[in-house]
Amino acid sequence: MIDLAHAAGQLTLNFFGDATLAVDRKGDASPVTEADRSAERLIRQRVAESYGDDAILGEEFADTQGSSGYRWIVDPIDGTKSFICGVPLYSTLVAVEKDDQVIAGAIVIPALGESIVAAIGSGAWHCRNSDAPWTAAHVSPCDRIEDAVFLTSQVDSFANRGAGAAYDSLQSAASITRSWGDAYGYLLVATGRADIMVDPIVNPYDVAAVQPVLTEAGGQFSDWKGNPTIRGGDAFGTNGHLHPQVLSHLGS
Repeated sequence: MIDLAHAAGQLTLNFFGDATLAVDRKGDASPVTEADRSAERLIRQRVAESYGDDAILGEEFADTQGSSGYRWIVDPIDGTKSFICGVPLYSTLVAVEKDDQVIAGAIVIPALGESIVAAIGSGAWHCRNSDAPWTAAHVSPCDRIEDAVFLTSQVDSFANRGAGAAYDSLQSAASITRSWGDAYGYLLVATGRADIMVDPIVNPYDVAAVQPVLTEAGGQFSDWKGNPTIRGGDAFGTNGHLHPQVLSHLGS
């Protein structure tokens, strides 16, 4: 899983910062590039070669059915908007499910050389750059929302789902609000550099790798109803201490 995430992430760097890279629009108006498609093709090819009975769910191509009970969940570039703007905070996400439960995930930030990985029961492990050792990842001890760092991916996505009041409530309550979002935001929470990351609209491939990373780092991940699922259509992660407080603000 780690090797696949790193290989796909390295491939995206071949396109990163290329002013001539064509940007297409999908049916939901979100951007996609050949970098997204090429990276996902690479992962799918290698999974098919080594784990031919496994299913694959990815952002850019149709599902691949399997018979083993295992499913790979792939987002080749999470944060394509950052990617096409030349901002290095996009990520490559690879997760593994067993019987519809996510058991492992990897978040790789190719342009920064930063990675975090986790498997259920084995902890979360962080590598700051390609030359650094892997160290155990831990969430922050912050237990007061007024001291917390609150992150999100795109502010207007709250209003787009009729939850503008929830954003206003969280921003007013938190100490610092920034839009260092997408999977990078969850990585910051898992490593104790932020405390809250909220997404009003997500797909399973956006957060599958996030769930084990956050929980194994000592945090908590759920949808806006508090259910620990990647299929709720929305999501948020915290250091655990703040989860009930954030849930009450999202209820607004």
